[in-house]
Amino acid sequence: MTDLRVLVVMPIGDQRGSGEIMFRQLMEHGRGQGIEWIAVFTEDGPMVAEMRGCGVETHLIEAGRIRDLGRRWRAIRQISALARERQVSLVFGWMVSSQLLAGPAAWLADIPAAWYQVGLPSPDWIDRFATFCRARGIVVLSRDVAAAQARIAPRRPQQVVYPGASLDHVESVRAVSPGVLRQRFGLPTTGPLIGIVGRLQRGKGMHTLVAAMPAVRTRHADAHLVIVGAAHDTEPGYADELKRLARAAGVEQAVTFAGDQADVPHWMQAMDIVVHASDREPFGIVVVEAMALAKPVVAGAAGGPAEIITSGQDGLLAPFDDVPALAKAVLRFLDDPEFSRRCGAAAHTRAQDFSARRYATHLVQVVRELALGEEP
Repeated sequence: MTDLRVLVVMPIGDQRGSGEIMFRQLMEHGRGQGIEWIAVFTEDGPMVAEMRGCGVETHLIEAGRIRDLGRRWRAIRQISALARERQVSLVFGWMVSSQLLAGPAAWLADIPAAWYQVGLPSPDWIDRFATFCRARGIVVLSRDVAAAQARIAPRRPQQVVYPGASLDHVESVRAVSPGVLRQRFGLPTTGPLIGIVGRLQRGKGMHTLVAAMPAVRTRHADAHLVIVGAAHDTEPGYADELKRLARAAGVEQAVTFAGDQADVPHWMQAMDIVVHASDREPFGIVVVEAMALAKPVVAGAAGGPAEIITSGQDGLLAPFDDVPALAKAVLRFLDDPEFSRRCGAAAHTRAQDFSARRYATHLVQVVRELALGEEP
């Protein structure tokens, strides 16, 4: 197989979310499969040195903020010149924000373009402009994201490539005793431990789970909730709101705010039930990680998690912001340990469909087809 050279434009230089995890996985598992990747970061950060250290040709072309039009135009021209110099077959934007640079750069260089929509698109000017930019196709995270993207004109060809989780690491974590981890993290060593992981933003649904705890504790008085995640710049007051809600609901002593944690799988291994209560999560890598740990999982009934979980078989689904439904789902697991065990075992099996290696191989295949002008 002849290697194609693909220039991928990455707008973020440090670890902030699942998009960066996916990029790392692609660079780790997606080399030697017919594509020579050239990474262009438009923001400095630890990932720049990390990619260089693992042998990926890496360039830093800082583009500044969107409103800095002069600097961004210079960045577009530099990316375009690099693409021509390196004779790439495709310019591939990573995330919608990078397509604002990658699309025009590819047009200037007269090189095909495509991009990865790693979020849930909305009809704002950024998604509209990114979609307007010439592209052979858009890669999306899930069928739900594809449906949202299709509502933005002009319609571009789409291909779903589900992300993956680092299952080898998760499997090693699964061997660690939850009791040992509870002690290590200063969590209650007895009683059911329910947990949720994510940035502290309203769309992640932590408030719904806090509000559900009184109903859970009416039948399981020793149940405890741990919230793993840090406040987000866009909603700095949400963490305090959650604490006020816990206090008002009379469960303040039954809720632990663990803050930001580097190794989320170890925290989830300490939990008896993992909840993912987001509003239309585009995919949900943390859902797959929890399932790979054989944990009973309650996730949102819309978006990517609904494409991962078959409710009642390998997990349960509950609508966003529905406190009674979420409490009912958690209690179904707590009240029926055998059902909980079966769901956890089925979840572990289902998670194997979403490995990082499988994701990278699929994405490489799709990107090659786009570069060659073939139908995905």
